[in-house]
Amino acid sequence: MPRPSAAAPPGWAATLNAWYREAARDLPWRRRSFADAYGAWGTLVSEFMLQQTPVNRVIPHLAAWLDRWPTPATQATATPAEVVSQWANLGYPRRALWLHRAAVEVVDRHGGVVPRDVESLLALSGIGDYTARAVAVFSYGDRHPVVDTNVRRVLARVVDGRSQPGPPARSDLVAMDVLLPEDASEAATFNAATMELGATVCTARAPRCAECPIAASCAWLAAGRPDTGDERRRQAKYEGSDRQARGALLRALRHADEHRMSADEAAADWPDPGQRDRAIDSLIADGLIEAADGMLRLPR
Repeated sequence: MPRPSAAAPPGWAATLNAWYREAARDLPWRRRSFADAYGAWGTLVSEFMLQQTPVNRVIPHLAAWLDRWPTPATQATATPAEVVSQWANLGYPRRALWLHRAAVEVVDRHGGVVPRDVESLLALSGIGDYTARAVAVFSYGDRHPVVDTNVRRVLARVVDGRSQPGPPARSDLVAMDVLLPEDASEAATFNAATMELGATVCTARAPRCAECPIAASCAWLAAGRPDTGDERRRQAKYEGSDRQARGALLRALRHADEHRMSADEAAADWPDPGQRDRAIDSLIADGLIEAADGMLRLPR
């Protein structure tokens, strides 16, 4: 379905921003004290952790991470083994290695200061369209569209009248850019407010339309909330998956002396030896563990 080219409905941004200022969750990375302490680095770390991980799991890990590595320079001196171990059970541990590489790149290319412009941010390891724009907007106050899964769902319903968004596309950025207020501060708030609406009210499975501050502007609600299908990619079940086997192996190595143990000892009680071996091979390929002389260890 073509994306809109007109401006947002009159009053939509003002209404949503006013709602956000009253209803937004009190999250660490939204506090002034957080920005004062960690600046753009804190935003970058939080965005890495929040990729595919629930907020309530991120909060304690974020605090511990920034206590240990409060700047890119301190992070850059860490070893890969230290960052993988510190990542603990956040999931998708390759993000830890990408974050570490990004910190090294910030030190080497930008004198230890997280860059402001989107293109420089995109050139860092592990950073895509969302994270680059989130740092530029929420840390530096620049005017850019910031689009995550929650924003895409709000756009799909309010603007396009669909129950769920289609696959991610560059047109999502264009659609959000059309809706942004001209004022950079209001635009930043609108980005955050749209995310918050999608995360807490316009949810995927049980939207609370009666509580929505922009319900009067919603094309999907006006059409009677039709089921227009769901093209989202389904995540494979975690229980018994290769992902779970990888997690078990990493957990064993994190708690082992010197983060090192024999291949036979690692997840020895895993019920499927073939799956365990596949997990070992994939972790080695991803650079998350190393193997030598029958021993496994976290990367040096």
